[in-house]
Amino acid sequence: MFISHPNVLVNAQLPVPRWPLSPRGRERMQAGLKQPWVQDVSAVYCSTERKAIDGAEILAAHRGLSYTALEALGENDRSATGYLPPDEFEAMADRFFAEPERSVRGWERAVDAQARIVTAVEDLVAQDGSRGTIAIVSHGAVGTLLHCHLAGRPISRQWDQPANGGGNYYRFSHPATVPPAPWQPFDGVTWAA
Repeated sequence: MFISHPNVLVNAQLPVPRWPLSPRGRERMQAGLKQPWVQDVSAVYCSTERKAIDGAEILAAHRGLSYTALEALGENDRSATGYLPPDEFEAMADRFFAEPERSVRGWERAVDAQARIVTAVEDLVAQDGSRGTIAIVSHGAVGTLLHCHLAGRPISRQWDQPANGGGNYYRFSHPATVPPAPWQPFDGVTWAA
């Protein structure tokens, strides 16, 4: 199961990886704990960014589990630009997906981020000893890159999560015997961004 972190507290004074979940993001993670499949979660993994850790902590605590933070599950490296206003960020994200083999303004190339997330997921699945559902709490862009890989599709923002502030999930199997399910809101509610 891949879960993108929900709404964050944007702070232009902090590096993006240190942004936490906002109160709304925390509410949405809590609401998502009602998903029927959550009771089957036997392992929780996340990236090392604060917002993903916040989401993983909520899910893991609900299940009485610990979580494992892995740097390789991180979002695409955007440190070259740092914080961008929303419209500029969306334009950059469009370019990131449209030009996957180019570094757009110094951002990590989409093909490199995809290779990293695919390898990280393959490694953690191979090493995980639990017998239930593995939950990965990470970021929308790398979730989309993983989704494209699992479905055998070229990298495209067409397969990105809904524009609802994050907090979406999809089911997938490994090895991928069927394409991953479409993104759905983790909290079961359609939100405006």
